Amino acid sequence: MTPKLFKPLLLTTALLACAPLAQAASTLVYCSEASPAGFDPSQYTSGTDFDASAETVFNRLTQFKRGGTEVEPGLATRWDVSSDGLNYTFHLRPGVKFHTTDYFKPGRDFNADDVLFTFNRLLDANQPFRKAYPSESPYFTDMDMNKTIKSVEKVDDQTVTFKLNNIDAAFVQNLAMSFASIQSAEYADQLLKQGKAEEINQKPIGTGPFVFKRYQKDTQIRYDANTSYWKPEDVKLDHLIFSINSDAAVRLQKLKAGECQVSGYPRPQDIELMQKDPNLKVLSQPGFNLGFLAYNVTHPPLDQLKVRQALDMAIDKPAIIKAVYQSAGQLAENAIPPGQWSYDPSVKDAPYDPTKAKQLLKEAGIAPGTQINLWAMTVQRASNPNARMSAQMIQADWSKIGIKANIVSYEWGEYIKRAKAGEHDVMIYGWTGDNGDPDNWLGVLYSCAAVKGSNYAKWCDPAYDKLVQQAKLTTNRDERIKLYQQAQHILKAQVPITPIANSKVFQPMRKEVQDFKLSPFGLTPFYGVSLSQ
Repeated sequence: MTPKLFKPLLLTTALLACAPLAQAASTLVYCSEASPAGFDPSQYTSGTDFDASAETVFNRLTQFKRGGTEVEPGLATRWDVSSDGLNYTFHLRPGVKFHTTDYFKPGRDFNADDVLFTFNRLLDANQPFRKAYPSESPYFTDMDMNKTIKSVEKVDDQTVTFKLNNIDAAFVQNLAMSFASIQSAEYADQLLKQGKAEEINQKPIGTGPFVFKRYQKDTQIRYDANTSYWKPEDVKLDHLIFSINSDAAVRLQKLKAGECQVSGYPRPQDIELMQKDPNLKVLSQPGFNLGFLAYNVTHPPLDQLKVRQALDMAIDKPAIIKAVYQSAGQLAENAIPPGQWSYDPSVKDAPYDPTKAKQLLKEAGIAPGTQINLWAMTVQRASNPNARMSAQMIQADWSKIGIKANIVSYEWGEYIKRAKAGEHDVMIYGWTGDNGDPDNWLGVLYSCAAVKGSNYAKWCDPAYDKLVQQAKLTTNRDERIKLYQQAQHILKAQVPITPIANSKVFQPMRKEVQDFKLSPFGLTPFYGVSLSQ
């Protein structure tokens, strides 16, 4: 493509805080709600981390069409599947350039070696780079992809074959997910030689529409347009800035003042105000999400089913939805949202019954005044617009049955890190589907394989797990639905979680933002987005 000349960026950090940026038509500022934990998408499961890396710096072999769940070619132009469903051969896109920065200058185009490095690093703990920089890949292992993929083999520079140990009905969709972002093998070699392998998570190099420039924690991330991007129509901004602020009220004021053009995760009570502002527009769609409580079943007394049942039936969920979610929320009874195929509407909540809850606690030998730590997120999400308020209401509900809940909060990255380590008793969490497949819920959040990852209940039920695993091994959707619905009933009966709400998603922005597409997966992508003059 013909290189697009950057317009001079005449803005300083100070100006970001005090002056509108609308006049810089090629610079879009996004008011983000939290700092990313890092920039290597394979290491994380949070939308905050994916927005800052996978949706800007990187590409995958396959990708989801903008604003939808349909898979289309990405760094692979096409793929072939063997008749037994165990071999996937991907034909790679020629001429794709890795980013050139002040810390890396590529010596070649993207090829099969990069695919092999990306996935062998995830598969093999003894891979040289993995040994130099030990890191977890929670999504990859939560989905059992480390067991599904037998090997990744190079056919030639432009062709790779994935050989599987078993059929995975959602394999192509899985490769379009953020954790499967393709890294540069050449850059990894450079970092190894320099003894700086950990910088893969601090100074990312990808093939995506935006080039990472610099990051100041809790303040901002800066990107420049990738002027050599393989899909030039997706690069319509010269500069992209994430301006980080955890306070939703501050983000609203910055949006109204023109200090940012797009803002993340508005409070439900602010939606009407935004909709009435002539300088703003608010996109919305039904959310593919769930806000819920996860009970750590490895911590007494939560290891007792009667205790979990008591805590569950003592929560006045309609009151929480009215106060916290307002018109954006609807009562959730199942562990997956109604929009997910295989959803079983016959799964119902136990009735709200504090009296019976007290009796169950007595039967379980739980004394009045027993203390439990209840963790509350410090960031806003569509699935949890105000976790602190939710926690306070749950705290009040549980006090009525003799349980003293101590509310605990951490910075977002620390919250996730500590939760994966199992430090919590009960935690408020939320999830938005990532690929449209039921396994992205029932496998990733509740399976035995995910106990050290996104299964924050640390719950492992062999009967449940068998159903979920069987469902992945067939491409017959009717059979998969049958298995997943059986699994939903087991999960409901064992109460490792309390579903709270499914919520509508709102995305506020200024009127000059053009062609922004809401992601069904709760991400915030800026490729294809432009600013009108």
